[in-house]
Amino acid sequence: MKKIALISTLLMGLAVASCDSYLDINQDPNSPSEGSMSPSIILPAAEMNLAGSYGNFLRITGGYYAQHYGQLFGTSNYLDYSQFKMSATRSSGTYTQLNQRTLKNLKFVSEMAKEKADWGSYLAAATLRAFTYQALVDCYGEVPYSEAFVDGVTTPKYDDGKDIYAGILAELDEALSKVDGSETVATNFLFPGEDASAWIQFANALKLKIMMREIDAVPEVQAALDVLVAEGNFPEDDIAYAGCWKNESGQMSPFFAEEFSTAWGSNQINVVANVAIINTMYQMDGNGNVTYEDPRLAAYFDKNGSGEYTGTISGSNFSTSDAYKAAYWCRPKASYDMPVYLLTVAETDFFLSEYYARKGDAATAEQYYKDAIDASCATAGVTASAAIATQFPYSQANYKQSIGVQKWIALAGINNFEAWCEMRRLDYPTFGSVSGDQLYDNSNDKSYKPEMLPPATLYTPIQVEDKVGSNKLLERWPYAESSSSRNSNTPEFKGYTTPIFWGN
Repeated sequence: MKKIALISTLLMGLAVASCDSYLDINQDPNSPSEGSMSPSIILPAAEMNLAGSYGNFLRITGGYYAQHYGQLFGTSNYLDYSQFKMSATRSSGTYTQLNQRTLKNLKFVSEMAKEKADWGSYLAAATLRAFTYQALVDCYGEVPYSEAFVDGVTTPKYDDGKDIYAGILAELDEALSKVDGSETVATNFLFPGEDASAWIQFANALKLKIMMREIDAVPEVQAALDVLVAEGNFPEDDIAYAGCWKNESGQMSPFFAEEFSTAWGSNQINVVANVAIINTMYQMDGNGNVTYEDPRLAAYFDKNGSGEYTGTISGSNFSTSDAYKAAYWCRPKASYDMPVYLLTVAETDFFLSEYYARKGDAATAEQYYKDAIDASCATAGVTASAAIATQFPYSQANYKQSIGVQKWIALAGINNFEAWCEMRRLDYPTFGSVSGDQLYDNSNDKSYKPEMLPPATLYTPIQVEDKVGSNKLLERWPYAESSSSRNSNTPEFKGYTTPIFWGN
């Protein structure tokens, strides 16, 4: 990724420098003196490194793997993602950032907060640590956990994802047991000025997500899940890094800085809308008449230069035709101050819908399904959610399809990484009978036939990674080279199509 390392460094400096000048102006903000270290110094730095990775690299890769995004014809920066590829090298910078600049800093916060019985900050660190580890497991399947950051251990073992999930749930429960909600929390960007009650709700929503994601693989979490849902203490607002970005170099929201800002001296366009999501949110009949337009579409994607919604085909960048240059395709909506969403109300409601569907309570499941659509529209700043529920009605008999498709749509402009995760778990949307090379022939610019692809349907990319093959998703990433090259305990890669422990 062309700017990720530089952005991560600047974001860390921003995090520390923005906290009311906690550091002297002549001191290196990335190396504060031991005497100046405190949770209020370190926690914001950890947060911004999490936001820098989760809101940029994971958003972009998730968008390609979920077929929300495609590569602009004529450019190649992310063509490999478009073809369902990931190398051990490509993710190394993000892996290092999440470990050395997020998890390591959160370890410092936890230790300092525990020493001072600062249980509000302790919970905040535990929640962000659990969030980060879940994201790493969901990418790689196995990562160092139990021996990570242990003094004297230079080659930590890779723990199984199932064990890491159990570990972070235990960490959350232990931290939650120490707070009642009235505690103060160190300076942070996520809930500035709020007490621990906001972090309790975040931790609860994260526990719901963790347990629902693993429920088929670890059915014994059902009892704890029942207790959590019965308590019902979940966030009423989206959890996001919002209001902390500026229209200045190094201080913009990460995805915008990577793909839209010219502050870094680059005007290259890479990410454009994919035909799979466009054909789902913008449906036409055989005569070209629009039969359905999702009210969130305009909030997620800009129209192309001709005022139309168009989506490109995964796996190709070979067109040399002027017809398919940048102005032809829709681009994702982005702004310098766009939020980095960690967990939305809509996601929580979709999980609750699935929870009740599994219980056989169709009426409650359908209500939460509609609530999730309402919440998704609220996040997008639009109305007319009833039209979506009519176009995509809930089916108890096919609840995974109903929830999976609608969650995929809801996350298309909000959190693409989580969409890719849920697609691997729920198996929806699924592949149809149309392939990418039927939608577009690289040797014939006039062969573009997006109308062939039915709504809510995936397709095999053109020149798909041969180790993935036809009608399959990329299920996991190779272990990051930044770890495997130094760690003799790195296990043998299980293969691109081997699901992680909660997958199908």
